[in-house]
Amino acid sequence: MRRPILTAGRPEPLGASLDATGANFAVFSHHASAIELCLFSPDGAREIARLPLPERTGAIWHGHVKGLKAGALYGFRAHGVWAPDQGHRFNPAKLLLDPYARGYAGVFDPLSPLLFGHDPAKGDAIASPTDSAPALPKCVLTAAPPPVPAKERPRTPWERTVFYEAHPKGLTMRHPGVPEALRGTYEALGCPAILDHLRDLGVTAVELLPVHALMDDDRLLRMGLSNYWGYNTIGFFAPEQRYFGPNGAKGLRETIRALHGAGIEVILDVVYNHTAEGDQRGPTLSFRGLDNASYYRLQQGGARRYVNDTGCGNTLNTGHPFVLRMVLDSLRWWVQAYGVDGFRFDLATALAREEHGFDCHGGFLDALRQDPVLAEVKLIAEPWDIGPGGYRLGGFPAPFAEWNDAFRDAARKFWRREPHAAQGLAERLLGSAGLFDGAGRRAWSSV
Repeated sequence: MRRPILTAGRPEPLGASLDATGANFAVFSHHASAIELCLFSPDGAREIARLPLPERTGAIWHGHVKGLKAGALYGFRAHGVWAPDQGHRFNPAKLLLDPYARGYAGVFDPLSPLLFGHDPAKGDAIASPTDSAPALPKCVLTAAPPPVPAKERPRTPWERTVFYEAHPKGLTMRHPGVPEALRGTYEALGCPAILDHLRDLGVTAVELLPVHALMDDDRLLRMGLSNYWGYNTIGFFAPEQRYFGPNGAKGLRETIRALHGAGIEVILDVVYNHTAEGDQRGPTLSFRGLDNASYYRLQQGGARRYVNDTGCGNTLNTGHPFVLRMVLDSLRWWVQAYGVDGFRFDLATALAREEHGFDCHGGFLDALRQDPVLAEVKLIAEPWDIGPGGYRLGGFPAPFAEWNDAFRDAARKFWRREPHAAQGLAERLLGSAGLFDGAGRRAWSSV
């Protein structure tokens, strides 16, 4: 292969974007000293070019590769200091996923020691010199699909919305009305048997458990298990491949369109509070290697360790403007490219916590509420996490709805025939006014 022609390119948009002459690459890193773009053979087995991105505009590194086509495989390497005590974990031996990648080729090997920026047997004082590329999927250069027309959306009013929470695989895996070859795939969710089932139940919106690209936890794999539920995201723009049917990512878009045709909205359960990289003992897959000190909340006075308000080892730093931007860009991507009708935010308190604590008027919530694209979709908060002051039921601003665990508890007490349970359930059935009747919030704020 001839050495690719690399020019300055543009700092916008972030990620990899195709144009008439090739592909532009732009990636954020405030603390890196250099970023390299790595191109791979079509099978992902060989690194065929390593190109230092030639320009930096602010904190965005960028470059344009002439002649590159859709389907090309790539990744990044980031140079900088290895200083965990200062929060920096740069290691150019580790291939890194593009945070804005729309798809991956290959699968993770979570049990491989190659994925770690350090030697797991020796701690994180010294960076590992071993290339991680053989154990990491490669990003796929992908053309953006045409936006989903707004007229295709059911736009069911909140007061008429009936949610059905469903696992993208579990809902169809054993359904006799779904062709066996499609069971457990995105396409299966749009089969007539599933659509009829949902309509017969009176469902107006399917809330899918996480469909963002994920990695199985090494702990589970060592036990012979896998991460079935999917709350271990590594890619916020790419659909998880384990649910792919014959049409891959296109199959998910087609299924959402079929659900819309049946008058059913699609809500995604999204996990922007942490990533699959875990704590300081975890692998280096993307964010940690690109700019650990920016992407994650680190402990004050001990930047080697992560704030763990999620119980999953790390907490994304949505207080950083570029991390917040990534989340917003991801949300808009799923609305515009896939036609998603809303989002349920896992551990939403972690997203709304500022340095001084939870803030219902903080940057994350304000950014979502002022965004013209996201203003058109349903927003639902899971109003708790394990951090300080983490239980915030009733504390999110309009237009957010909230998962109401008080309703769940009241329903349980009623079915158990506990004393005075009917009174408590009546309050919840009427919308939990004591929690939500303020600041213009409606009864449907209680989910």
